[in-house]
Amino acid sequence: MVRHVVLFRPRVDVSETDRHAMFGALNVAASEIPTVRRFFVGQRVTHGAAYEQLMQQNFPYAAIVEFDDLAGLQAYLQHPKHRELGDLFYRLQDAALVYDFQENG
Repeated sequence: MVRHVVLFRPRVDVSETDRHAMFGALNVAASEIPTVRRFFVGQRVTHGAAYEQLMQQNFPYAAIVEFDDLAGLQAYLQHPKHRELGDLFYRLQDAALVYDFQENG
């Protein structure tokens, strides 16, 4: 299993129309790219835990995408629907972190 983890913070001046388009593109990528096994988008929850104070940046959203293997991730990244998502994503973000993790085992 390979997980593609994206933490992101949209620009403060992003319009509702653009925000809706970005989340719509995330949903299209999740449902129309065949190598995606599971796709989750969520909003950060803070609850006073000590580790929250260690964060140097705030990323209010996360997208986690799961694939069977590295080839599935690479196919996802090259898919036209992901390229459309990427165009929107890079235009609308203030900051982001993207990491890929392979399950040990």
